[in-house]
Amino acid sequence: MSDQRIVHIELDRKTLVSRSAEVEHERAAAIYDLLEENHFAPAGDFSGPYQVHMRVEDANRLVIDVSDDHDGAQVSIAMSLMPFRRIIRDYFKICESYFDAIKRLSPSQIETIDMARRGLHNEGSEFLMERLEGKAVMDRDTARRLFTLLCVLHFRG
Repeated sequence: MSDQRIVHIELDRKTLVSRSAEVEHERAAAIYDLLEENHFAPAGDFSGPYQVHMRVEDANRLVIDVSDDHDGAQVSIAMSLMPFRRIIRDYFKICESYFDAIKRLSPSQIETIDMARRGLHNEGSEFLMERLEGKAVMDRDTARRLFTLLCVLHFRG
């Protein structure tokens, strides 16, 4: 197993708000899946494995603090969330539709909404990888899980 991986991830408690059971489930699943298998390497002379702390500052700035397990060396990766506004808003809307559909629509209708939800999720994770280019390298599955956590941090009720 590579040392270029996240072994612990924490979301800032001050940033988190009360979340629905569905959002909490998505958060827990993303963290579990991320820790099971990921590839993550911050730019610079760091060696992993890594501990990560994610937070949102000033309502529109994502900060990812990364420290290694060896000597505690740390780097902070920051980026504006403004370019993510549309995709996060659309993703929240489609997730609401999906969770509502589960309760009342046919399996084929649910599948259609789920395909749209997965498409937006893929778009968001690809965009995250682009925005972090030169700051961190990760695989697609890691980007997908980090995008989920970004959405959880950005969730406002």
